Amino acid sequence: MEELNPFIIAQKQLDEAAGIMDLDKQAHKLLREPMQIVTVNFPVKLDNGEINVFTGFRVLYNHARGPGKGGIRFHPSETIDTVKALAAWMTWKCSLANIPFGGAKGGVICDAKKMSSLELERLSRGYIRAVGRFIGPKIDVPAPDVYTTPQIMAWMMDEYSKLVGHEEAGVITGKPEEVGGSEGRFNSTAMGAMYVLREAAKKTGIDLKKAKVAIQGFGNAGMFAFDLVTKLFGSKIVAISDSIGGTYSANGLNYDKLIKTKETTGSVSNYEGASKITNEQLLESDIDILIPAAIENQITGDNADKIKAKVVLELANGPVTLAADKILFERKVMDLPDFLVNSGGVIVSYFEWVQNNYGYYWPLEEVYSKLNEIITKSFYDTIKVQTDYSSSKNKKITIRDSAYIIAIDRVAKAMKARGWY
Repeated sequence: MEELNPFIIAQKQLDEAAGIMDLDKQAHKLLREPMQIVTVNFPVKLDNGEINVFTGFRVLYNHARGPGKGGIRFHPSETIDTVKALAAWMTWKCSLANIPFGGAKGGVICDAKKMSSLELERLSRGYIRAVGRFIGPKIDVPAPDVYTTPQIMAWMMDEYSKLVGHEEAGVITGKPEEVGGSEGRFNSTAMGAMYVLREAAKKTGIDLKKAKVAIQGFGNAGMFAFDLVTKLFGSKIVAISDSIGGTYSANGLNYDKLIKTKETTGSVSNYEGASKITNEQLLESDIDILIPAAIENQITGDNADKIKAKVVLELANGPVTLAADKILFERKVMDLPDFLVNSGGVIVSYFEWVQNNYGYYWPLEEVYSKLNEIITKSFYDTIKVQTDYSSSKNKKITIRDSAYIIAIDRVAKAMKARGWY
């Protein structure tokens, strides 16, 4: 049976790349485990007057290249292994983008959808009081993730500022612009993915104006991706799904109608004039580009041979398993790895952190221009390493392997320079 534990998958991805690049054994050993794991239990008063004790995590995976960087999730099925895996992937994501951060991640086990705004505020502030001494603008810089929002980041920044006795906007990114957020941050993950897709289309010969696209997931990333891929490229979105189900129309779906459908019925699957489909059917639909933008382990060894898309753009974290990665590669599907595709969020988070630190803020056009430059370079750096291994070392490696080789090499060199091994 295929391994689906996210942290074991992350370790195996590291192991595979380490073997290809002949990574120093001591560096490999250091990189297989997080450097710091914090587990906290903290009380929160609910609206009915009861006290509930919540469990939260913060994992600092590696800080050789700079302060930790990574989001905070509020999710009922959050696990420490998921947080560790995401922290590892953040390490590689920051390194591949060549920004001066290490990797980190956090989470709280809770059902945010069932909590009131006041309860969420108490939860957010309680979490920061619990982990406050382990974070900071020069230690570990959180950000939003699944079921956390700019408003939650603002509450967390405010609570941290109270703890340290001065204003500290740079402790957290993804904040509202009114309290130090960067322009362009909220759609930066999807915007970065669009720059990667633009270059991938050039490499594969896909005409984006004629391309058929399916997006799995209609959260922030999927929603922004839908809007951008139609506005920037004129592509036709024929399928979309959320946690309840999906919808398909060969004639294409309308963004505004989808938003209204989601708001009024609770699911995009209720879109009028289209066919209801499952998430499985969406993944296997007859399309040019597939954008998994939901959760991990969606394309596996069981369904990878049924994927018809020419390009898989991994907007979610870990949507493709190791077994699936090999199958897609053998079938010549261009599978673009998550820590390249969705790095736009952390790149613009880095911009926000820089702006907070020196108190000067850039216009939107400058943010997008800098994002475009960094993520486009990451794409071509990755393709070059893949090509070089194929030609000079006679090793056929996946794009994911190539991205890992670049990211791991940079972190290993930083650890070596620090004298860690």
